[in-house]
Amino acid sequence: MIHAPADTGVRLRKAAALGLVAGLLLTGCGRGNEVASGTETGKAIAAGAATGTINLWAQGGEAELLPEFVKDFEAENPDVKVNVTAIPWDAAVNKYQAAIAGGTTPDIAQMGTTMMTDFGDAFDPKPAEIDTSGFLPSSVKSTEVAGTAVGVPWYVDTRVFFFRKDLAEKAGFTEFPTTWEGLTEMAKALKAQPGVEDPFQLPVKELQGMLPFLWSNGAEFITKDNSKWTFDTPEMVEAMKYYQSFFTEGLANKNPPTGAGAGEAAFVNGTAPVLIAGPGLLGQLNKAGGPGFEDKYMVAKIPTKVTGTSFIGGSNLTVFKDAKNRDGAWKLAEWFSKPEVQAKWYKVSGSLPAVESTWKDPVLAGDKKLAVFGEQLKDTNFPPTISTWTEVAGAADSELEKIVKAGKDPAAAMKDLQATADKIGTGK
Repeated sequence: MIHAPADTGVRLRKAAALGLVAGLLLTGCGRGNEVASGTETGKAIAAGAATGTINLWAQGGEAELLPEFVKDFEAENPDVKVNVTAIPWDAAVNKYQAAIAGGTTPDIAQMGTTMMTDFGDAFDPKPAEIDTSGFLPSSVKSTEVAGTAVGVPWYVDTRVFFFRKDLAEKAGFTEFPTTWEGLTEMAKALKAQPGVEDPFQLPVKELQGMLPFLWSNGAEFITKDNSKWTFDTPEMVEAMKYYQSFFTEGLANKNPPTGAGAGEAAFVNGTAPVLIAGPGLLGQLNKAGGPGFEDKYMVAKIPTKVTGTSFIGGSNLTVFKDAKNRDGAWKLAEWFSKPEVQAKWYKVSGSLPAVESTWKDPVLAGDKKLAVFGEQLKDTNFPPTISTWTEVAGAADSELEKIVKAGKDPAAAMKDLQATADKIGTGK
């Protein structure tokens, strides 16, 4: 199945990397979120051009592209040199933990949004003169730990529905459903079509992949003051029951194939023509389907129950408290925040811009599929930014698998999850 695809291109590797980091954090010890003040602001940056050496750590395909990309920054700041160090995604957590413990951190680093709370106390608070008002609000929120901004957004990622519009039309749907009821009707109609086996490809044991179903029913994981978990609520149970119905009614495979390319193949051959994924899947499906296949499918926003909220992920840029060239690092982060730089980064990497005005660039604005991602980014959310979330999410993954594969009653599962989460605590 597909839920965070990977490919040899940067655009396609990123979504898988984000999911991988989330999994790694479940086993990493983390640093906690000990940034003390919710209103703390970093000290001012020195005026003038950046100077000296800036050490930048980055992961995956980004690290491959950055050495060439930052030459423009170096040209604008003739007395600066940016050294890029590539960190494998599967080693990132350990690398950062070791660097923080040893006082050998880089000046600035790419930090997946799911990693922010685990290393939050090691980051330098964002200086007031770096303006993030032009960014997508949810992306800015993802840079906050305990209410303090400790980075700036770099790129964003969100989840939408991918669907075979040619098969949907045969099933009587010229447009993708906008409600939960319509989504079920479409699944049943597709199930009746020749060749369709399991209409929907849905995550069976990864909470992150099905978060839109929970948020769209008004469910929350924790109180606004981060003092108490809220899994055992009517909204959460109802959403879990609805999600479970796709599996109990034969509309989604509870034991999907997990081999490389299996999900893409099922989408392309039409046996499983609907799924939720990020923008990285676009190029991968086009490659798997061959010439003309991109005209056979479309993407759509999350259908609405109470809302139509999806997950927002991506990467932020963080400056470490132990940075040797703090001012230069923040100036580099600020440079990446420029709309024109964000547009250029998208064109070379496929990373969705975090700056709202960049979406007016013709390359993005003229693409119908990307436009849907742009619209979805206006209604997004992300998991709690507290240090115990990764452990609680691991327990939630386990309960989700029991709901999907063993048919566990969602009410009982959420009651058990609530008890587990209460024992883990909220870090307060």
